Amino acid sequence: TMSLREHALSLFRSAVGTVRPAPMLKRALKLQRDDCPQLLVKGQAFPVKRDLYLVGFGKAVLGMAAAAEEILGDHLTRGIINVPLGIQESLRQAGMQEMLLKPHSKIQVIEGAKNNLPDAEALKGAVAIQKLAEGLTADDLLLVLISGRGGSALLPAPIPPILLEEKEKLTRMLASRGAAIQELNIVRKTLSVLKGGGLAQLAHPARVVSLILSDVIGDPLDIIASGPTAASSHNVQDCLQILTKYSLLHSLPKSVETVLSSSPTKPSAPENYSHVSNIILGSNTLALEEAKRQAEGLGYAALVLSAAVHGEVGRVATLYCQLIQLVCLGLAGLGEGPPSDELRGNLLQLAAQLQIPGLDLEEFLQALRGLGPDRPVCILAGGETTVQLQGNGKGGRNQELALRVGLGLHRAQAMGASSPQGRCEILFLSGGTDGQDGPTEAAGAFCSPALVAEALQEGLDVEAFLSNNDSYTFFSQFQGGHHLLVTGLTGTNVMDIQAILIRAM
Repeated sequence: TMSLREHALSLFRSAVGTVRPAPMLKRALKLQRDDCPQLLVKGQAFPVKRDLYLVGFGKAVLGMAAAAEEILGDHLTRGIINVPLGIQESLRQAGMQEMLLKPHSKIQVIEGAKNNLPDAEALKGAVAIQKLAEGLTADDLLLVLISGRGGSALLPAPIPPILLEEKEKLTRMLASRGAAIQELNIVRKTLSVLKGGGLAQLAHPARVVSLILSDVIGDPLDIIASGPTAASSHNVQDCLQILTKYSLLHSLPKSVETVLSSSPTKPSAPENYSHVSNIILGSNTLALEEAKRQAEGLGYAALVLSAAVHGEVGRVATLYCQLIQLVCLGLAGLGEGPPSDELRGNLLQLAAQLQIPGLDLEEFLQALRGLGPDRPVCILAGGETTVQLQGNGKGGRNQELALRVGLGLHRAQAMGASSPQGRCEILFLSGGTDGQDGPTEAAGAFCSPALVAEALQEGLDVEAFLSNNDSYTFFSQFQGGHHLLVTGLTGTNVMDIQAILIRAM
């Protein structure tokens, strides 16, 4: 029989595989080449009357563009994509030729946004994309490839007379005063030519079809890469409110004042977007659905908890620990009674505090109860946790989450509170779908209460590793890093994926 680790690894790989640029585009995008050629996207048809253009921006866009060019062939007139600095070289070194454009490609590649910050190169690319969009006619079709991660930094085009440095300085000041990412994006969008629907407006009257890889919880179109082809749900009032909230209204550069005073006060009307179709091709939800299919194929009773798990890593770990204990009680035939009831109560309380969008925990626990004790259980989830850095160790949010879950389960076992857990084999995996977790070469880690028990027997202080944010060093010490999830760059990004595998011993 395969080990739980092998199962978990195969689930993770299949989940990531389904949102890799090439397979994702080939599933969704077809070109019908008869007398009236048309582009078919997930069953929707878009006639190619005259010229077909392509633009794109973001971390995964290079692979998306390579696949798109293969599908479109001669029908593609020309394209421009803005991608992160150094990405072509990284992919070349990783041997991922399929993610690179062919030598005589019609698509121009501009690399910029060093360290994910807008810079002169990114601006150059954004201006080129803007010019292309402005020159389109009603008979043209513009295909826009958007990858959330890095997409916003790669499309900087401040409304004149604002300079890129001025906009950047304002964004940094907001960030240093504690503004949330949503607030930063609202301000950026208001001061941008292309964000907040700007690109779609400039491309009018051409038909615009956006293919989107989402890296944001809930897949909100106007937030992913700051929504260049989606109607913005914010206006200049929202921007002014945020600047007031952080006491920046009276220290703005002259150029920003000029733009804000002449901005339209109403958000643009939805009918101004009738020429646009925004289609989400890849998301955390799609990746989890694929993992669930694979888990069922391996004989698991599989359930998806949520694709929107977020919150402080310690609290999320507690949520997972309590869920696992509940499943173990169920597998031991103790699904009813005081211990289970207490766990259920704690879980519902914690879930309410974490406010995970769209999670109906009552319903989920009901489904868990109906699983029966004879099959191994697989619980899948996704999203993105946050870590408050205290130490100077090496690790990332996924490795830290895995270690916290392992430690939490080991403690519960030691307290004897849920002895049935001892009769279960448990494995927890958390990994970043882009193949990178924090500043390490790992994408995440596998952990179990047994591993933590082994570490404690060897005299390792697991707590100390956690308080120093040093989960990577911890996992590196066992079986030559066998518990680290190392995938290499994947060329995609739909946040993180967690898998919990449990079988009765």
